[in-house]
Order: sequence, then structure tokens, then C-alpha cells
Amino acid sequence: MIRLLSWNIARRESAWRALLTSDADVALLQEATEPPADVAKELGLDSSPWRTAGAGVDRPWRTAVVRLSDRVGVRWLEPFSIGDAEPGELAVSRPGTLSVAEVTPAGSAPFLVASMYGAWERPHAETGSNWIYADASVHRLVSDLSMLVGRQQGHRIVAAGDLNILHGYGEYGNLYWAGRYASVFDRMTAIGLRLVGPQAPAGRRAEPWPDELPQSSDNVPTFHTNHQSPESATRQLDFVFASAGLDESVAVRALNQPAEWGPSDHCRIEIEVG
Repeated sequence: MIRLLSWNIARRESAWRALLTSDADVALLQEATEPPADVAKELGLDSSPWRTAGAGVDRPWRTAVVRLSDRVGVRWLEPFSIGDAEPGELAVSRPGTLSVAEVTPAGSAPFLVASMYGAWERPHAETGSNWIYADASVHRLVSDLSMLVGRQQGHRIVAAGDLNILHGYGEYGNLYWAGRYASVFDRMTAIGLRLVGPQAPAGRRAEPWPDELPQSSDNVPTFHTNHQSPESATRQLDFVFASAGLDESVAVRALNQPAEWGPSDHCRIEIEVG
């Protein structure tokens, strides 16, 4: 059994240090700044710069795939901006929002892992709008992931991360946003990556139940705002997808109990691959 962690560490050094005591084999991180030198020497890291691309916005952090144990081999796929990538290379629409590696467990077949981050965007100035949204960024991630799918069946991919979108509902029941969010999950399914969680009971449900969430939902909170705490968190922004076929051997759980939440505004997502 190989254990992965997906975690938005919110640019916090304490989260890097928490990884050193984890029993996971690989971490899929989002909003990761460069780790302290004493931590970095204990981990397996790729050589990409610790920055997410974007003019006019300073983002000195990125996604990362981090080897935490010697139980697996990790081979990182070097990302290139989409305008610079050669055929067959990993082309990324916004460098820093997608990291990919091949993980090889001892004595088992390798599989690909991808850490994803849905960056916030704003409408064109001509609209006069003050919206922020991330679904456009996530659609670009789906397009980038598509190049890892080279056959209709038989690929072995686990993709996870903070998408900054909602599943199964919109902003306070707004059908417009519900439709935009649903289009992302539909596209992931279409390319052969199925949503595998976390969903209840593999995680604590929101309490009290938020008005915006349908009573039939199995969503579990994975994020709390500055005005909330792990106990009062209501929104799920973190999701895990796996290739059809591989998904049957993947188990996902949100570590969202207050005592296990960890030093970030996002909880850790545990992914076990059999």
C-alpha cells in the first residue's frame, strides 16, 4: 500500500516541518514556498523554481510532488510553459500550477501523480466586474492533464489538489455557478479521470450544515476561512481523481477532524493506492 498526501500548505514553514514526521510516501503540495534548507535535505524534490507564473501578481510558491520515503522511486516530469514545450514534453498553461511525477512502488507497476492548483482570476477590465473565479484555471489544468492520457483505457494517473471550486452546488444555490463548476468535473470524467473523493463518510461532515449545501451532498469540509476554524469549516475545495480501473484500488480520506487538521487553512487529504 502506497500512501500519498495532497495538501495546500498555505506557504507555511510549519507545514514543511510537519511532513518530516508523516508516514506518507509522497506529498502532492499546493501553495508551497521553497522549504527551509534543513528540511529540503531530508526530502526528494524537483528543481523547478518556487514560483507560479503570472504578470502583475507575485506568487513565490507553486505546486510540488515531494518524495517522503524510500519505499518508492520518484521520477519528475519537467514542466515547460505551453509556448516553449517541444512535442512530447509536459506543457503547462500556467507554470507553478501543475507538477507531475512517476511513482514506482517496490515490486509494483508505476503510476503518475499530479498536484494541481486552481489559481484565482478576474474578468477583463472592460466588464467592470469584481468577480474572482478559479474554474477557468482548472479547465486549463484539465487540458494540460489530457496530454498524460495516451489511450482510452489502461492509463494509471492520480491527480489531486486545491481547485478552488465547489462540487455539486454553486455559490449559495446559484445555478449559474453550479453549472460552471460541474463542467470541470464533467471534463475530468470525459478524459478518464474519475472523482474518488474525499466524500463522507471518509471525513467529518460540516457542522452546522451550511445553507448552500444540498442535504443529499457527501461533501466534507477541507478549507476554513480566516473567520472560521477547523471546527466550523464548511467548504470542500480539495479533490482527488484517478484513472478508471485504478480508481478501484484508491481510497481517499479527508483528515479534517480538528485534532488532525494540521498547520494550514486546508486539511490534509490522505490517498492510499493499493
